[in-house]
Amino acid sequence: MLIRNVRNGPGGPVVDVEVDDRVGGGADGGVITAIRPAGTGASGAAEVFDGDGGTILPGLRDAHVHLGQWASARRRIPLDGARSAADAVARVAAAAGPGTDFVIGSGFRDALWPDEPHKDLLAAALPDRPVALTSQDLHTLWLSPAALVAIGLDHPTGVLVEEDCYRATAALPAPDTATTDAWVHDALAAAAARGVTAIDDFEYGDTAADWVRRAEQRPLATRVGCVISRHLLDTAIARGHRTGHVLTDPLVTVGPLKLFVDGSLNTRTAWCCTPYPGTDSRGHLALPLPELTSLIAHAAAHGISSAVHAIGDAAAAVALDAFAAVGTRGRIEHAQLVRPRDVARFAELGITASVQPAHQPDDRDVADRWWADRTAHAYPYASLHATGVTLLFGSDAPVAPLDPWDGIASAVTRTDDERPPWHPEQALPLAVAVAASCGGRAALTEGDVADLTVVTGDLTVSPDLRATEVLLTTVAGRVTHRISS
Repeated sequence: MLIRNVRNGPGGPVVDVEVDDRVGGGADGGVITAIRPAGTGASGAAEVFDGDGGTILPGLRDAHVHLGQWASARRRIPLDGARSAADAVARVAAAAGPGTDFVIGSGFRDALWPDEPHKDLLAAALPDRPVALTSQDLHTLWLSPAALVAIGLDHPTGVLVEEDCYRATAALPAPDTATTDAWVHDALAAAAARGVTAIDDFEYGDTAADWVRRAEQRPLATRVGCVISRHLLDTAIARGHRTGHVLTDPLVTVGPLKLFVDGSLNTRTAWCCTPYPGTDSRGHLALPLPELTSLIAHAAAHGISSAVHAIGDAAAAVALDAFAAVGTRGRIEHAQLVRPRDVARFAELGITASVQPAHQPDDRDVADRWWADRTAHAYPYASLHATGVTLLFGSDAPVAPLDPWDGIASAVTRTDDERPPWHPEQALPLAVAVAASCGGRAALTEGDVADLTVVTGDLTVSPDLRATEVLLTTVAGRVTHRISS
């Protein structure tokens, strides 16, 4: 394949890119064989794609996705615009339709609501109907009385958080495996249409088994890193899995172990150094330092790296202390609030900050309310970058849409509406944001595996990065999305 007339990276030179796609990912194909000045690419290529002056990038990677939940959330009643518990209930009632089956909604954010969610509100609107509503951050589950009965649970409010939320979510009825797999394949195709060539799947189940099965059904539209849930660590070790190990399909690899130190900002369970305003609560410490250290060490001894969920500043400190105690590198997921003295520790310890920039504009009002005295240290992307920390971008879908351009735009502009940027001193340059979305580089070199994304125009002059149009996506030279030539 010849991809001609494209800029190599944001604002880069216009070039022709030659791709050997004969094998599609093996040692003899699926790589970039030449990058030449525009108009000088090999004329005998079997397939030619004209980028029309657009930009070619290393394939975009979403480093943090809950793919099964994202695939399901795309089919649920959306509640992201609800401004109160009463409003959320009204939206659910209007969309529920007739029947007696479960009503499922997702995406509510209650941190700023004037009223509180409660099972009785759902019972009044939908008597005897099982209703399950998931918060945008996945840390709260709001159930109706009928839903509680259906899963054999008694609860005073029907609003479950953290571990109670996860257990109840797992008990909810789910579509059969064939249906879920079809939804997941559709979601991957949608990701490819936004230029994504790789994801790290942070689902809570047996991701390795799930993705081996799905890869046998049809070619995958992206590469997949199968993150290991804590309860399956010993299973992964018994299987001989190691982080980076290729499973049966070359696009499916073993990811890191996922561990939780704390909860979330919206649920006010992120573990913080000082209490939330007006309360005596510092949040929720899910995994104390000794236990966290032991788990990281156990995984590392078997070739498995760790990805540690830490949103509050105290949680980030605990995670850093654990990595330091073990003497191993790894990832901290989210890092939404970090004390200045801990920012430098990321680089000193070789810890990657796996962050989701779209959360910053989504959460700015909640942060202004609940982290009012510390927002200068919230979503500190520029500070982390300045100290040499490796940044990886993800979406945390379904917490935010699986769309890397939303994340890139949020990192660069620090806003997603008409308001001025929020703490613009933490904004990143475009090239840095693109590199963090492309696995570390914003431009191509000869010999790279041909995971590629071609978009319209020159990104350095784009008036709206969120509106970026993806023309072509390839994985190991195989086209996974194409809209023009």
